[in-house]
Amino acid sequence: MKIAIIGAGAMGCLYGAKLSAVPTNEVYLLDVWKEHVSAINENGLMMEENGASVPYNKVKAATEAVQVGVCDLAIVFVKSTLTGTAVKTNKAVFGSHTVALTLQNGLGNIDLIRAEIGSDNVIAGTTAHGATMLGPGRMRHAGSGKTVIGELNGEQSPRIETMAAVLREAGLETDISHNVLGLIWDKLIINVGINALTGITRLKNGALPEYPELMEILAAAVSEAVAVAGAKGIALSYDNPVEHTKDVCLATAANKSSMLQDILNHKQTEIDMINGAVVREGTLAGIATPVNKVLTDLIRFIQKTA
Repeated sequence: MKIAIIGAGAMGCLYGAKLSAVPTNEVYLLDVWKEHVSAINENGLMMEENGASVPYNKVKAATEAVQVGVCDLAIVFVKSTLTGTAVKTNKAVFGSHTVALTLQNGLGNIDLIRAEIGSDNVIAGTTAHGATMLGPGRMRHAGSGKTVIGELNGEQSPRIETMAAVLREAGLETDISHNVLGLIWDKLIINVGINALTGITRLKNGALPEYPELMEILAAAVSEAVAVAGAKGIALSYDNPVEHTKDVCLATAANKSSMLQDILNHKQTEIDMINGAVVREGTLAGIATPVNKVLTDLIRFIQKTA
């Protein structure tokens, strides 16, 4: 299968490397970071995993989609703030039968991809893998987890079975969901509770439960998101999303959230696709989301002044 990974950050590199290890796959990483692309093409992609440095020499990289051409599968791994631009810029990899898969964080990526390539060939999912960039052509697989993908209408289609098989063959544990939109909201709600608070306080995930006042804010933000999901008819997986989010804080205690990492590195965050998305969807549904509005505004302020 010919596969393009749009966005060669840590997660894009992880999936690109694993997929490239399958002899029948032809995998390309697409990114604007020229030094990174050159390093991959010259020396292969080096991945630290299980304490060893493993070279992936079959994966290729490019800065221009025309260098790659039409693919069978395009996995979108850019930050959600760049989704529309990235898909538009890389349209040369999309043909009439190309399947676009988003495994990104946040809400709204599906609609942004649909706006560029149409609705028929878009599927979605979530990933629980962790990865970190170490430098040009180098990254670390920080933690393994499950990939879950599904058709947006919940069908068990032949193509979703094919895509799951492709991921499994690469050693990526993959399930098919009949409620992938619910899974996206499950992950969104966790990020709603954790990311902005860690970005504002600069605490690691596991430190949040040490402060009752922060737990009150987390519970309020999550509860607002749950109310919005309910108004939209989204079926969530957890009976108590607030407690589940607290459990995730403890299970990922040593982690710096992606939003905190962006703040520390003076980068734009995905706040508008996380807490900001809850505010937008709440407005459309007639649900008040004051806590998420305050968290969104505080992160926007930090971005402007950092």
